[in-house]
Amino acid sequence: MLHRLNNVNLYSPSSQGVCNILVAAGKIVEINTKAIVIDSNLLVSDHNFAGKRVVPGIIDAHAHITGGGGEAGFKTKVPALHLSQYTKAGVTTIIGLLGTDDTTRNTSSVIAQVYALREEGLSAWCYTGGYHIPLSTLTGSVRKDMVHIEPIIGVGELAISDHRSSQPTFDEIARIAGDVHVAGLMTGKAGIVHFHLGDGSRKLDLIEKLLDETEIPARVLNPTHCNRNIPLFEQACELTKRGINIDVTAFPATDSDEEYSAAESFRIYMKGGFNRERFTISSDGGGCLPHFDAQGELLHLDYGRCTLLSDTLKELLDEGYKLDEVMPVFTSNVAKLLRLTNKGTLEIGKDADLIILDNENKIESVMALGKWHQKNYKTIKKGGFEQ
Repeated sequence: MLHRLNNVNLYSPSSQGVCNILVAAGKIVEINTKAIVIDSNLLVSDHNFAGKRVVPGIIDAHAHITGGGGEAGFKTKVPALHLSQYTKAGVTTIIGLLGTDDTTRNTSSVIAQVYALREEGLSAWCYTGGYHIPLSTLTGSVRKDMVHIEPIIGVGELAISDHRSSQPTFDEIARIAGDVHVAGLMTGKAGIVHFHLGDGSRKLDLIEKLLDETEIPARVLNPTHCNRNIPLFEQACELTKRGINIDVTAFPATDSDEEYSAAESFRIYMKGGFNRERFTISSDGGGCLPHFDAQGELLHLDYGRCTLLSDTLKELLDEGYKLDEVMPVFTSNVAKLLRLTNKGTLEIGKDADLIILDNENKIESVMALGKWHQKNYKTIKKGGFEQ
């Protein structure tokens, strides 16, 4: 299937200027400032985008693809998201994981959902494990899961500094991180531990201790939800100086003055002069977002939505940030951390995952692996259970 995209303003995510793109067999096969000549009978689509901006598809490195939740009883288990809930947000690559509920949901179900998303036309991988130790694995071993099961690229989301965690010890965390690192070396996979951070007073102290007392490389340790409170975010930013990659969550808006939005986190991080390649934004899509009091009693619930990624992108662009400043935190930074070599940039030979942005910084069209999923603000490809 061939698609020709004419007269696009290409951001790869760095600015490449106005050009033409040819897509074939799910890949970008030509990028040219001159007209791309090809038999029109071979083209599935051929469109002049009149200078509109094309950017890489968003990589959502933290999504509860089987649904999350359950902190307030079985009725609060969030159902799995439909295909178009990802693509409407510009998400073309997804990393699935387990959270609080790694009992009624397990690694097997996450892997099955990865395969389902792939069959529906997206790129998907996953983590083994979940909040708790012993980890939920398929083979009984983190290292075996990563070595023998292709979609598994690391461990996540392993909870620390949270009353819902298994209160892991330093030795337990160090052993898991060591296994993940070695499996990453053996396979060429990401080989990271994606840590869930709660509101606990210990914050990132366990991760700091791993840096101080073990030989585990900093890149293996990847904390998320780092914007959930201000002291946690400040500590996380400082740890990037030691090689840690930090992730913030595009949480739904709240009235709290104790946490930062993803957009505000980006502003502060950039103004602080920290390494721009060590900052990413994910959605927690499909995850349950409970709020507890000091006694661990549930106050209220919300849930993660992938559309908050595209909302955050639009907010920052509307403020005047340049695309080549903003896009890496959704694309190339994530791809580099997760060692997804065909993702994150728009180059010849890479996967044809791309977004067309309109003049108001809204998503107009989305292509995943060379097929249009959203076109002219309409969903043209739906999942099996949303017809």
